[in-house]
Amino acid sequence: MSASNELEKAATAYALDAVRLDKQGQKGRAITLYQKAIESLLQLVQLYPEYGLNKVYVQRAIAYQERIKALQGAVSSAEMNEASNNDSQGGGATMEGNGNGNGKPNNEELVITEKPKVNWDEVVGLDTAKKAVKEAIVYPVQRPDLFPLGWPRGILLFGPPGCGKTLLAAAVATEIDANFYSIDAASIMSKWLGEAEQNVAKLFGSARKSSNEGKPAIVFVDELDSLMGAHSNEVGGEIRVRNQFLKEMDGIVDKGKALHVYVIGATNKPWDLDWAFIRRFQKRILVPLADHSTRLSMLKLYSSNLQIDPDVDLQELARLSEGFSGSDIRDVCQSAQLSLIGEFFESGKAMDREAKPRSLTMADFRQILEERKPSVSLDMLSMYNRWFEAFKAL
Repeated sequence: MSASNELEKAATAYALDAVRLDKQGQKGRAITLYQKAIESLLQLVQLYPEYGLNKVYVQRAIAYQERIKALQGAVSSAEMNEASNNDSQGGGATMEGNGNGNGKPNNEELVITEKPKVNWDEVVGLDTAKKAVKEAIVYPVQRPDLFPLGWPRGILLFGPPGCGKTLLAAAVATEIDANFYSIDAASIMSKWLGEAEQNVAKLFGSARKSSNEGKPAIVFVDELDSLMGAHSNEVGGEIRVRNQFLKEMDGIVDKGKALHVYVIGATNKPWDLDWAFIRRFQKRILVPLADHSTRLSMLKLYSSNLQIDPDVDLQELARLSEGFSGSDIRDVCQSAQLSLIGEFFESGKAMDREAKPRSLTMADFRQILEERKPSVSLDMLSMYNRWFEAFKAL
């Protein structure tokens, strides 16, 4: 699993646990976990400063900080001490929020007005997925008059982690110059705790308003299974949020209006989704592992900014990396460069500003590949393929 995936999953896990403790009234421990979620998100932004969706992560961190502020007025020092004892690694990361001052978040905080800087060229491979997304979203926006029967508003992207689902959503938002609303289960329940379903309605209302004013809107739901999965231990608030989401998704499929409001859901666990949600996603698109040609294109892309030796055979590296996801391949290139730079510093030459590290060789890449395994198992792949055969809708 890549460092970015690990940090994203850690932030989500911390936030979900924080929400659970928050609802149980354990405010001190909830604050500690919200802080850890913030730390993970900020670390992700710092490690990958050029990543196109960093604004999403920053806004999530702001949302969790706003919830911390709301809780801090009610939590006692004794409870905070108890929380610190229960979780000795609780961090103290802070960010200035932009809430409305009364503990209730502003729905507009979820709108990314500056588009994620991701274009189609950065989504290497995935030709089938890109074609399906263009047919469902891009072409109807460009020529709505050619679609007398309407077009899909719900698009489900599923597949192994690290294969480009988020990049695909960001690229289509850039392509059609859409307002981009990025949400997940953790941000909904933590940001809007107590009145989540009303704010889901406001969110979709804002998206519809954007469309009516001539600007398409994309509601991107990451970790869709966390919000719309089939759960046996739901509490009342979660049920109301899910029902409100169903209602809003039905509402954007208005045959009398040419609304350009789209819900793109991304999940690594499509088999956990409730059927009521599955059928509302008219397009269900598998985002698979990269094939040989795509892995070769990725290696060319990620090595283009590296100094590589003529002995590096990218065709052979593409063969050796069979089963690797896109993020795995990026991590291989990154790890090879990090190892080289580490060697350069240890040699003592790095303090000479005129000195340069040697070029990366085939041996450097081979060593990394020997030490690294694919993040997706064969069993997982077979599960995705079985689900795709049962529910595919390209």
